[in-house]
Amino acid sequence: MPKPIVAAQMYTVRDFCQTAADVIESVKKIARIGYTALQSSAMQGVPEMGYQEFRKVCDGEGVSICASHISFDEMRDSPEKVVEEHQIMGCKYPGIGGAPAGTYDSEANCIRFAREASEVAAKLAESGLSFIYHNHSTEFARPAGSKRTMLEIFFDESDPELFNFELDTYWVAHGGGSPVAWIEKCAGRCPVLHYKDFAITLQREQFYTEIGEGNLDWPGINEAAEKAGCVYAAIEQDTCPGDPFDSLAISYKNLVEMGLS
Repeated sequence: MPKPIVAAQMYTVRDFCQTAADVIESVKKIARIGYTALQSSAMQGVPEMGYQEFRKVCDGEGVSICASHISFDEMRDSPEKVVEEHQIMGCKYPGIGGAPAGTYDSEANCIRFAREASEVAAKLAESGLSFIYHNHSTEFARPAGSKRTMLEIFFDESDPELFNFELDTYWVAHGGGSPVAWIEKCAGRCPVLHYKDFAITLQREQFYTEIGEGNLDWPGINEAAEKAGCVYAAIEQDTCPGDPFDSLAISYKNLVEMGLS
C-alpha cells in the first residue's frame, strides 16, 4: 500500500483565508513549505473568488484540493450544487465536521443519521464523490441506554460501501479511543485522516501541538494508515502557539522525517 499523501487542513490557517487575496497568499505559503494537497475548510475567501479561480490558484502552485468540509444540510438538500462545486475543484472527498443538531440525543437518532447519510452518500457516489465523516470526541460518548458509542453506531449502522470516515487522531485519543485501533477498524473506509497531535501540561491540561511534538504513537499511526489504504493525511492544528504556518511547517518536516511527503 502507498503511504498517505501529506495535506494541509486549511482550518489551521483559517484567519489567513478570509478574502480572495488571503487565499492566494496562503496557498502559496503552504506550497513553499512543501505541501502538494490541501483540505478546504473555513476558507471564507473561496466563495468570494469562485471555485474555478480557487482551483486555478491551487493548480498554479502544484497543490490539489483533496477534501472539503461543508454542512450536511447542504449535501442533503443541494447534492447537484455540491457535485458541481467539487468537480470544479477536482475534489473527490466532500466531508462534514459532525452530525446535525439532535443526532447525539439518542441511539435512534444516531441510527437514523447513519442511514440518511448513507443515502446522501449514494447520490454523491453517482458522480464519483466519496462522503467522509469527521469525528470529535463527542462521538465516543454513549447515548442514554446504549452500549455502543456514537462512533460505533455510525460505523455499524451505515453503508460500508458509501459512508466513509475522516478520523481525527487527536479527537479519538481525547475521547479515550486508540487512533491506531480505529484506523485499523476503518480500513478501506477512511480515505482521509486528520493528523493532529496531543500533548499535556503538568496541570494535566490537554493541548494541540505539532505532529511529532506530542504524545501520540506516530509510527503506529503511520503504519496503520498505510495498511488501511488511507489516501491523505491532512495536518490540522486548531490552535497554534505562534504563526500557524510555522506550525504547519514543523508538522510537515517531522512527517517527512518519518517517511511521508
